[in-house]
Amino acid sequence: MTAKDKLLIFVGLGLAIAADLLLIWGPTLASVGLSATDWDGISAINVVGAENYHDLAAEYPPFWSAVTNNLLWLAFLGLIATPLGLLFAVLLDRRLRFSRVYQSALYTPVVLSLAVVGFIAQLVYSSDYGVLNAVTGLTTDWLGDPSLNIWVVMVAAAWRHIGYVMIIYLAGLKAVDPSLKEAAAIDGANEAQAFFRVVFPTLRPINVIVLVITVIEALRAFDIVYAINKGRNGLELLSVLVTENIVGEASRIGFGSAIATVLLVISLGFIVTYLTQLFRESR
Repeated sequence: MTAKDKLLIFVGLGLAIAADLLLIWGPTLASVGLSATDWDGISAINVVGAENYHDLAAEYPPFWSAVTNNLLWLAFLGLIATPLGLLFAVLLDRRLRFSRVYQSALYTPVVLSLAVVGFIAQLVYSSDYGVLNAVTGLTTDWLGDPSLNIWVVMVAAAWRHIGYVMIIYLAGLKAVDPSLKEAAAIDGANEAQAFFRVVFPTLRPINVIVLVITVIEALRAFDIVYAINKGRNGLELLSVLVTENIVGEASRIGFGSAIATVLLVISLGFIVTYLTQLFRESR
């Protein structure tokens, strides 16, 4: 390797690391630091320690509703939407007739933003002009009832997530060596046994990617609920509370940063736990 090559690598890596520190870790650490302050963005910063976290847990009712909804969102995407995406990927990998059509139909929602999905959800679930009530003859207020709206909105979000996961797993399945499936068939394994004991273990790197994407999608969810009712009346999410406190009229930057820090800890908790277990198994 020549000196010029080393210089190019150094510059390339240096710029990437600098951009990462400046645009990601810098604001992240700043939010963690500001979470221990009482600051409105204009006046002097007043350090209050853990007071913001105490107020979150004891004196801010939307917080626990938002935590519950975010965890529900994560469980719904992880336990229902992601397995469905994997199932569709396995079916399409069999080269079914019209598989390209099915693949395009399932992937189409992925190109839509969650805000657009939120508007579509309103057209489907609205109590006044929604397609669902019109077809079924019901008069249910799907989006206005706090006991129902979080579930129907998660279904709308899962509609988009399934296609995303399907494409990722489909790419992984295409890379699996066909000789592995043939060897499993020769050994007498049926399709289910061949998949779970031979194919699925080879998808471990894909599983890591899907896990990270699922956690991020669940915890960053914002635009779909904001498009429906601004994240209120049963659709509270941590991302909405962060925005309301930092950008809203209150300008409670320290308090909003505390919520953002909680969101960071939850997301890192799931990802670090899974990766730690994965690395232990690989040893």
